[in-house]
Amino acid sequence: MGDKTRERVKRVATDIGFRPNALARGLLSKRSFTIGLLTNDTYGRFTLPVMAGVSEALVDHGVSVFLCAIEDDPALGQIHVEAMLDKQVDGIIATGKRMDRSLPVDLSNLSVPVVYAFTEGTPNSVIFRSDDAHGAALAVEWLQSIGRRWIVHVTGPKDFFSVRERADAYSIAAGECQQVLYGVWSESWGHEAVGLLWERAGDKPDALFCGNDQIARGTVDALRERGIKVPEDVSVIGFDNWEIVAAQTRPPLTTVDMELKELGRQAGLTVLALAEGRPVEPGVRKLPCRLVVRQSCGGEPSKE
Repeated sequence: MGDKTRERVKRVATDIGFRPNALARGLLSKRSFTIGLLTNDTYGRFTLPVMAGVSEALVDHGVSVFLCAIEDDPALGQIHVEAMLDKQVDGIIATGKRMDRSLPVDLSNLSVPVVYAFTEGTPNSVIFRSDDAHGAALAVEWLQSIGRRWIVHVTGPKDFFSVRERADAYSIAAGECQQVLYGVWSESWGHEAVGLLWERAGDKPDALFCGNDQIARGTVDALRERGIKVPEDVSVIGFDNWEIVAAQTRPPLTTVDMELKELGRQAGLTVLALAEGRPVEPGVRKLPCRLVVRQSCGGEPSKE
């Protein structure tokens, strides 16, 4: 039907309170119009923006999303997977808290399609992940563009794939004037790293590129305590664009956004395509990051 007719039908349906019978619709189409989202990120730092993107992508297709948090419990994970299959979900999106670890449950050989987002997938699956190397390059190139020359990278544990990928990209972009300090994902490590850098002899860095926003916030606090002005004396950039940390840092934190919402949107559309029987090429899809410029590094702020 035409667009005008479609809108008239929708208006009348709303006026009379009509709701289609989802059960009958499912029986006719052999679909439940639901997608399961499985995660071990119980804190929600990465899962919530992914889920927002999934929901946004699927709502116009009449598909609902329900979330199951499994922590790191294989037995609980199996229970949730079986519950999803019992509910006859059209597909499952698996997501987690790091890209180089799989969920503690076997999702291979299921009767429904599975798409992976921000977690390790099975062979020949579709996997969506942020391009960490691209994000690191954005940060370093921005600092160089505003005149910073000695950029130190303060980051998390070296056993994280994302840490190694960002550090490698930083080293390429930074050239000869480079140093990487590995630690933990915490404000206290950022604070400690500033102590290590400023208590040693010799020249001091004029910029810090941090592996996440918590580390960056710790460095900003430590610099302030030493009477070092941010961004006048030292520019600071974080990674994640975790709003609750980045916006509340003083000054507000310039940071790399991993575009998790877009990652979720792409994963949602892909699992829908698989559920509808459309061909999808397996493999890893790396989505570009985005630099959100605030006041902690200088330069013109982004329009968010």
